[in-house]
Amino acid sequence: MSQEPFLNIEAIMRQLPHRYPFLLVDRVVECTPGESLTALKNVTINEHFFTGHFPDHPVMPGVLILEAMAQATGLLAFATIGHAPREGEIYYFVGIDKARFRDIVVPGDQIIFKVKILNAKRTLWKFSGVAEVDGRVVAEAELMCASTKYK
Repeated sequence: MSQEPFLNIEAIMRQLPHRYPFLLVDRVVECTPGESLTALKNVTINEHFFTGHFPDHPVMPGVLILEAMAQATGLLAFATIGHAPREGEIYYFVGIDKARFRDIVVPGDQIIFKVKILNAKRTLWKFSGVAEVDGRVVAEAELMCASTKYK
């Protein structure tokens, strides 16, 4: 018997403003609001960046792994506050510390993102994040995001 995802792609798209080719989270598989979230991305050879990020040896750019991790932190923040951004409000990725790339990600991999809240003050959030493929860490970082009005 299969288990329903905590958030499928349609629910993710209702919360994140990103769209192809920049929506980089496919599913949320676990979430404890106020604490942690686990999400995944299935990496395929059809990803737009593989045509230029080493055509003879396709490797997912590390910056996109961090972007996907940041998108997962946004989903955790929204689960924690109980709603997606309101009209005229947006969450921006505003900082990164302690970023490390440990291994490459290639077509056919499934990245598991595990993010945790480290601190939240007013509109500024700080998270720790780890990206894993087949149980091995491929990237890790501390990420910060903030909400702001854009209208």
